[in-house]
Amino acid sequence: MQTTSTFESVLRGMAITVIILFFMFPIFWIFLMSFQTNETILRVPPSPFFEPTLTNYRSLISGRLEGSTATLEIAFMSNLYNSLFLSVTSVTVGLLLGVPAAYAFARLKFRGSEDIAFTLLSFRFAPPLLVLLPLTIYFQQIGLADTYGGLIWVYQLIVLPLILWIVRGYFEDIPADIEYAYRIAGHGFWATFRKIALPLAGPGIAAAGLLAFIFAWNNFIFALVLASADKQPVTVGALAFITASGINYGQIAAGIMLSIAPTFALALYAQRYLVEGLSLGAVKG
Repeated sequence: MQTTSTFESVLRGMAITVIILFFMFPIFWIFLMSFQTNETILRVPPSPFFEPTLTNYRSLISGRLEGSTATLEIAFMSNLYNSLFLSVTSVTVGLLLGVPAAYAFARLKFRGSEDIAFTLLSFRFAPPLLVLLPLTIYFQQIGLADTYGGLIWVYQLIVLPLILWIVRGYFEDIPADIEYAYRIAGHGFWATFRKIALPLAGPGIAAAGLLAFIFAWNNFIFALVLASADKQPVTVGALAFITASGINYGQIAAGIMLSIAPTFALALYAQRYLVEGLSLGAVKG
């Protein structure tokens, strides 16, 4: 029996190792590319052994990309700041609006509530191109074109339905009797929401916020159409790497590593909330 258990543990460890290597190898290879020159990257056959250089990162931070025939000015760090500001602000607004709405849909059953909730979710299904033209015209009329406020508003089409539906499920998993007992003790609706529902659904709210941040960070089409170069996030600003004079793969790799760093760090920090959130409904009796 002990031999069988040890054999299963070894197989499980080998399977996990293979899966990790399979999914992490592209990121590892891009990480290596970010410390190489074009000549090293394009050599045949490729080799993991090279003399590392920080030139690619210095070029991105300074905003001057040295090409084969010319020097290109690029505001990569400004684009990185735009991504961080737009994503954080959009998720914050989405949580402020979506969490109370999710609690209302979970606890206050009224006529048409399911239809309203599904209508909000349908915004997530709609392709962005479907709403871009009317949004562009509408924003130009009310003065929100090419503004951070307009982009944050549009980003709610991405983050708000996601937060609403995920957090609603966590609120529905919380036994309502706990809240009823707290209210019988003389506390109001909002006090119950703040002191009982919010702490219990905390892991679910954190998980929803993390997923919403990743979707907002990765958005491309809204910022491409609705914002100018000085307000575009890194997903759009990365287009400047491809020019008529050539493609510097090392600088692209360095840009990828810098652009995934915030989401990767956030995922590492919030992974315990994800685990708690996934096991939230498993302890119900």
